[in-house]
Amino acid sequence: MSPTEPALCVSIHDVAPATWDECRRLAAAIREVADIPLTWLVVPAYHRAGGDGAAMRAGLDAMLARGDELCLHGYTHLDTAPRGRGWRERFLRGTYSREGEFAALTEEEAASRLRLGLDWFAAQGWPVSGFVPPAWLMGEGAWRAVRRFGFAYTTTFTRFHVLGGSAAGQDPDPRLSPFSPSLVYTARNRSGRIVSPLVAGLAAAWLARAPLIRLSLHPPDVRYPRLLRHAQQTVERLLAHRTPMTKAAFARLLTSTVPSSPGHASTAGPSLRGTKRCRDDGARPSC
Repeated sequence: MSPTEPALCVSIHDVAPATWDECRRLAAAIREVADIPLTWLVVPAYHRAGGDGAAMRAGLDAMLARGDELCLHGYTHLDTAPRGRGWRERFLRGTYSREGEFAALTEEEAASRLRLGLDWFAAQGWPVSGFVPPAWLMGEGAWRAVRRFGFAYTTTFTRFHVLGGSAAGQDPDPRLSPFSPSLVYTARNRSGRIVSPLVAGLAAAWLARAPLIRLSLHPPDVRYPRLLRHAQQTVERLLAHRTPMTKAAFARLLTSTVPSSPGHASTAGPSLRGTKRCRDDGARPSC
């Protein structure tokens, strides 16, 4: 594979016993188009009970064996921190999502949940390279905590952040945080189900020259045939000129193709085309 070849990362979010059947069906739908590697965002102690934990663990063991990646996706996937008064916080933690678990945690609270999640992964015998916060929301404390655990990458809604080349407390190299807004569907209401495929299609066209396009699927998406067909058609179109890979594989590729610079540890080589300087979209500017 050429280091300048653009990538496609397809991820399945909110993987837990209660959502396992829908997640499994999402993966099957994508693999009807092509047998591509997927990244599964797993929640160790999902706030919604139910489902068959043993079936999920067996299924994810099988996914690992075929080359997929498992990523830590919060611990409970529920925002329980006290609400702030600012309009931006009220919007992000209320209207946008009530499941942004890491949006307002202190550094130590975030670190505690990350340890619990990593311990749970270790108990399953599963490797973990990345952390994706629920709803892509992280406050200052969570950003500091994530840097302490040696994750290879994290993502916000609009950017993919390689963390391996940054020391604790140091902003990542801008070249290691490419602009990559996630293509995502809004299945929870009728207007979202109508509008979000149109927005995702426009975003995919807009990102035609970007080094990475991310398609993020959530369990409710599988309940709506129109959303599922759109996801399949999007994957089919993008595979015509993009290489499918897990997020961990893209982090390794990006690290290996970005030249090193003072204060950042990375391997010299040609940079990925389309990588831009970044301005973070989360609660904290990172570049």
